Amino acid sequence: MFTYQKNHRYFAQADQGLEELGAEELADLGATDIKPVYRGLYFTAELPDLYRMNYQSRLCSRILAPLLGFDCHSSKYLYKTALKIKWHKLLNPRKTFAVHATVAHSRIKHSGYAALCIKDAIVDSLRKKFGKRPSVDTSAPDVGIYLRVEKNRATISLDTSGGSLHKRGYRLESVEAPMRETLAAAIVRLSKWNGDQPLVDPMCGSGTLAAEALMHYCRIPTGWLGRKFGFEQLPDFSAEDWREIRREADKKIRELPPGLISCSDMADQAVTATKKNIHRLPHGNLVKIKRQRYQDYEKLHNTLILTNPPHGIRLEKHENMAEFMQNLGDFLKQKCTGSQAVLYLGKRKLIKSIGLRPSWKKTLLNGGVEGVLTCYDMY
Repeated sequence: MFTYQKNHRYFAQADQGLEELGAEELADLGATDIKPVYRGLYFTAELPDLYRMNYQSRLCSRILAPLLGFDCHSSKYLYKTALKIKWHKLLNPRKTFAVHATVAHSRIKHSGYAALCIKDAIVDSLRKKFGKRPSVDTSAPDVGIYLRVEKNRATISLDTSGGSLHKRGYRLESVEAPMRETLAAAIVRLSKWNGDQPLVDPMCGSGTLAAEALMHYCRIPTGWLGRKFGFEQLPDFSAEDWREIRREADKKIRELPPGLISCSDMADQAVTATKKNIHRLPHGNLVKIKRQRYQDYEKLHNTLILTNPPHGIRLEKHENMAEFMQNLGDFLKQKCTGSQAVLYLGKRKLIKSIGLRPSWKKTLLNGGVEGVLTCYDMY
């Protein structure tokens, strides 16, 4: 038996800063005995719950099923131990695979060579079993294998997600410096928006925040557009349970009230991208999308303004950042009374430029780059 079959323990990868939110989400989806750690969470679940988490998680980026854990002090021993794994239960010569490895504080120093040891063990094992070997496909493998060696302890796992879960499938077009989907979902969750007031993104870029707000309100599973999940390669995978989990989730999708979510941008490219992306989702046609400068809104009363103001690459070409943020602060004070603004700022120093005192703030990463989420109550 593989390790996950013995103890029903899994590991969910999550971006730094999202561990606690991820724990709340996984608990809602059926996980128990959750232990948040740096950039991830250990948890216990039954297989149907694992299917549900992969299909519906908005905050986790990948869920791994441990196959084997062992003490490991050399690459030679790593290869020998991996060779003993019953790879034929997960792979055959007709399937493709890829190996990813990380090493830390161990005698094995080189992650690339560690991955090569696992790859050779898989190939040699299956060649002996079938007389043929599977092919490596690093872009879209049938089976993804993850190796983690930390303090001379190795864990070999299978990627049950079939790639990063932040790739929802709706983003056909993008703009410069797009927001990661898991970050946008976290921002929606942290805003505590539940549809009791209109949500507006007046600088929408390619529409990621609006898309995640739509999926949140309408209860659209993040895997709705379809993907090849790695858990389908597990030896104890149940197609019947998976169909039921998907059916159960899809039945909960609800319609978006017209006018509840709207977004705009001054750039034609951004508006075009947003329309193409959001219209791929159920009820995306009910999101109001238009080309408009944020300054041209008449009034935004009793509204949640949820946006990622342009910064860095997106702004330096044509405007002074401090002046831009000061003007945005004036807009919020003058035209958004009675509303709440939740802004993701790519640079912490921009908080001073906006000229408002945030009611709360939280550091969040966007693709490894630090930014800060700030909330302003406009009385």
